[in-house]
Amino acid sequence: MERGDDMPSAVAAPGRPLDRRAELSEFLRSRRARLKPEDVGLPDFGRHRRVPGLRREELAQLAGVSVAYYTRLEQGNGRNVSAEVLDAIARALRLTDAEHAHLTHLAKPTSHKKKPPARRQQVRPSLCRLLDRLEGVPAYVVGRRSEILAWNRMAAAVFGDWAELPAEERNWARLVFLRPDYRELFVDWEQKAIDIVCALRMDAGCWPDDPRLSALVGELSVKSEEFRRLWATHDVKEKSHGVKRLHHPLVGELSLDFESFRLADDADQALLTYHAEPGSVSAESLRLLASWGADATRAATG
Repeated sequence: MERGDDMPSAVAAPGRPLDRRAELSEFLRSRRARLKPEDVGLPDFGRHRRVPGLRREELAQLAGVSVAYYTRLEQGNGRNVSAEVLDAIARALRLTDAEHAHLTHLAKPTSHKKKPPARRQQVRPSLCRLLDRLEGVPAYVVGRRSEILAWNRMAAAVFGDWAELPAEERNWARLVFLRPDYRELFVDWEQKAIDIVCALRMDAGCWPDDPRLSALVGELSVKSEEFRRLWATHDVKEKSHGVKRLHHPLVGELSLDFESFRLADDADQALLTYHAEPGSVSAESLRLLASWGADATRAATG
């Protein structure tokens, strides 16, 4: 097991906290803009709309609140808003569970810790031992800010030997947006990039005062146009399972099922595992990679 010791207005300067009020305002605007009157059972009389989506008064009507109250909330003033009102607005906006949770984090930050610990997250020894025992199964632990905290030999064989990187570079966001080799590794790179940005958005809702998160967002916003574009969508979601297609430099295409497990005693850490369908070409390729271990990527590039 290995372990690691036109820019949106809500993007903070590197090292400074994200603007929670701007985050709340832009999130609500973006969710309202994606709805049409017919989507929520309202008549559309064909009148010209200056901006896409529902008007504020239409959304307020659906949520059962005054236009003035909703306008204050959309301007970033979530002070004293009740859970019941947030629930009503979430229903009116057709929010997913992840989006509903994100809205609550942004509007009621006093119910959450303001700043995560400054030190790097630690993976408990028993979980590290579990990673070691998962022979033939690529697995790793990811924490806040998409940081890669621990991994096993098979994860190094599939995704690259992260032990060779400085601790601050063991980060999925930096790898995917700033490293050309990871752009080539993921067959559907765009979807992987979307997933990472969605996860960072959720982190930003939970930890708006985290200077390391705002520094990461600021750095990526400067260095990657694709990151700026995706960050501006304000999308949030969490994937607990699915299929990931990779193009490995040594064995070619891999189709792997993945499962993500949030730790019961630390929801800021998740264990991810990957496996192939028994008898498939991908399963045979994993067996080949197991024989190479962390040397797999070096062998391919060499």
